[in-house]
Amino acid sequence: MKRLRLQHIIAWILLVIMGLVVFHAPLTVFIESRWPFAGDGIKAWKELMLAVALILLVIDYYRRRALATLRNDWVVWLVGVYALLHIATSLLSPVTQGQAIAGLMIDLRYVAYFIAIYLFLKAYPVYRQSFFKVLLIGSGIVLGFAVLQLVLPHDFLKYVGYSSETIQPYLTVDNNPDYVRLQSTLRGPNPLGAYALTALIGVAVYLNDKERFKSILSHKKAVFIGIAAIIALWFSYSRSAILGGLVVLVVAALMVRRRFSLKKQLITIGGVILAGIIAIGLLRGTSFWHNVVVHDNPSTGASTDSNRGHAESLYDGFSRMMNQPFGGGVGSTGSASLYGDKPLIIENQYLFVAHEAGWLGLALFIVLFVNVLVTSWRSRHDWRHLALLLSGIGLAVIGLMQPVWADDTVAMVWWGVAGVLYGAKGGGYGKPTNKKTA
Repeated sequence: MKRLRLQHIIAWILLVIMGLVVFHAPLTVFIESRWPFAGDGIKAWKELMLAVALILLVIDYYRRRALATLRNDWVVWLVGVYALLHIATSLLSPVTQGQAIAGLMIDLRYVAYFIAIYLFLKAYPVYRQSFFKVLLIGSGIVLGFAVLQLVLPHDFLKYVGYSSETIQPYLTVDNNPDYVRLQSTLRGPNPLGAYALTALIGVAVYLNDKERFKSILSHKKAVFIGIAAIIALWFSYSRSAILGGLVVLVVAALMVRRRFSLKKQLITIGGVILAGIIAIGLLRGTSFWHNVVVHDNPSTGASTDSNRGHAESLYDGFSRMMNQPFGGGVGSTGSASLYGDKPLIIENQYLFVAHEAGWLGLALFIVLFVNVLVTSWRSRHDWRHLALLLSGIGLAVIGLMQPVWADDTVAMVWWGVAGVLYGAKGGGYGKPTNKKTA
């Protein structure tokens, strides 16, 4: 009975994190705007819950005498070494205590969530479907509210507490009021673009099945999420997310090339290229082209050139990485650096990791991430794994232009799903708990 009660507690904690993380921004802003003293504490709600879940997992594994099974689970070792490296780096780094704590939470929360769900479902795979149900509900709410923002007042979120002191209630493209960017319940338009892209890929892969495609209208939930995701992706005006989507389209086309003759492949490729040329020709010189695509409209009122800012950030980040093989210290980059006297923004996920944990930290992260994608590739006959693979590729592309895993929602949702998929069926990590699980 005690064991059963404990597994229920762990399940509820992990499911609550999955369900509430999509509301992290409005929830924390609402509390912070009314009780400023609780601002920093409430922002860490998910990390605190995750810590409790991990402790309970260790206790559960100990009670079941299953701790020994983790010795041969190399992904546990990989995540463990990655975490220890960050902790050691934080202790040796010339950063403030606040930076170190915030940096550890930002850098480790999504891999910790991944390993927590993986270990839990490895022992109790019966809970797998519950995570997908929560994910579906969360996606519907996030994307539904994004669509609703098209008709709501632009500053509607100010009633929740959004402001220049917390999170801007809305943003525009280079201060142009004609291009208001959707952000839904996430921290900004770019995270919404990344989130919408993952949802759209999931729906597209799900409906790609011949039987589902024949009765596409009967899958109302998937159709709604798909349409809402397209709207959210487009009106987020996130160039990185749209570019990630285009790369995914190319990858998907290469994956199915064997189904078609060479002639059909060439016709398709030629058609896509021609359509792209026509689209560029029609858009070039328009307001949309100058404001959204290339961001070179001098009359927008923007104080800085967006493209130049991205380029300078990338150059600075690369220079720092080459000159600091051991990194600049955990908490020295991103929002965590705001707790110090030298804030630093690096608009690239890989340079972000390198600056936080050095070359070794970047190598460990790439090994973990690539292994997730490779394992998904091997299980691509399952539409869920295929969706995880393609969305991971899309997010990897987005990571070249922004620290995509630094966002609470995007990171914990994607890595949480990865944990669900591999935990419930072994996924190539460690040994399954029983034959049925395998």
